[in-house]
Amino acid sequence: MTAKWEKKGINDGVLSFEISEEQVKQGIETAFNKVKGTLSVPGFRKGKVPRKVFNKMYGEEALYEDALNAILPEAYAAALEEAGIEPVDQPEIDVKSMETGKPWEIEAKVTVRPEVTLGDYTGLEVPKQDREVTDEDVVENLESKRSAQAELVLKEEAAENGDTVVIDFEGFKDGEAFEGGKGDNFSLELGSNSFIPGFEEQLVGTKAGDEVEVNVTFPEDYQAEDLKGQDAVFKVKVHEVKAKELPELDDEFAKDIDDEVESLDELKEKVKKQLTEAKSASADEAVEDAAIRKAVENATIEEIPHAMVHDEVHRQMESFLNNMQQQGVSPEMYYQITGTTEQDLHKQMEVDAEFRTKTNLVLEAIVEKENFDPSEEEVEEEIKNLAEEYGMEADAVRNALTPDMLKHDISLKKAIDLITSTAVEK
Repeated sequence: MTAKWEKKGINDGVLSFEISEEQVKQGIETAFNKVKGTLSVPGFRKGKVPRKVFNKMYGEEALYEDALNAILPEAYAAALEEAGIEPVDQPEIDVKSMETGKPWEIEAKVTVRPEVTLGDYTGLEVPKQDREVTDEDVVENLESKRSAQAELVLKEEAAENGDTVVIDFEGFKDGEAFEGGKGDNFSLELGSNSFIPGFEEQLVGTKAGDEVEVNVTFPEDYQAEDLKGQDAVFKVKVHEVKAKELPELDDEFAKDIDDEVESLDELKEKVKKQLTEAKSASADEAVEDAAIRKAVENATIEEIPHAMVHDEVHRQMESFLNNMQQQGVSPEMYYQITGTTEQDLHKQMEVDAEFRTKTNLVLEAIVEKENFDPSEEEVEEEIKNLAEEYGMEADAVRNALTPDMLKHDISLKKAIDLITSTAVEK
């Protein structure tokens, strides 16, 4: 085969190639065997019509379309390999010649993988990350744990921020009650900002038995169209005021919330270790993100094909919805819960799709330049890690992922590690 690649645009061109007479004959034979079983010709049993009879009745050209469909994929793949190009989208096929007794001539309009010109990707300067956990951080964490264990107790004094009031309320606009503006025995924590802006502040200072009017203005982005930006009055009756009663921060508290410790000091040490690990992991992730972003920004790609960005959007959507499915939330359920549509999710994934595509291209260019070639031992280690992560048998991972896919993923991790491990925090 002689394949010719002629570049026409930044990432587009025409691939011209021939399908040999021998391949054409094989394709026609395949097409005839496929169609002859459906023919009913007088004097012949079904499926036993000779080629000569078929050609005389219908003409051999009647088999050409099916023959081309049978042999084109293999011929196109061979032409791509010979031309040394990598397509990123389905080609537009144009049949130039299908003459009997001659090779068939084909042209394919192809969009190819863009060229990447790498910039600096090692020794990159990134912002210094804070990895220190202070005593104040530990205290804040313990106070959060205390708050989670707090009990609500009735109080006679006036309500303060942080207290919970049990109220009946009804909203009115222009003197008329509006739909969805009524509630009975509703527990509201003051200062939680869970109600309309200005509502909770006006209940500070109230006591059980008080009846008050609360004046508010609905936000401009409020979900109900007829209430956006509108003034309203809520008639509120306060039934109860409750204050949080926090447990003592002592050894008993420590043992109550963590049965692995025997004292408050042990709990503090454990909390500090957990916070340190979490902060360090977060810092490492921030360094990785910053370094990769800088390596990508340093690289030059003249134009990224739309097809690659489109594929990236759909990969992200599929990955996101699969994660939701694993949590027991079907796509239909997700759209219903969030009040969104498939189109909304598509738009959401489009935001960073081009940068993610460029990132993948840059990482793969680094893999090629550094000549990363994972060993069989590394592939087996990756299979083992994936099996543990997803709770699968190693053989199930091998069946799901080809060696080439595994090597590709390992190589990308090596590229990321090279960028990140050489980054300098300043």
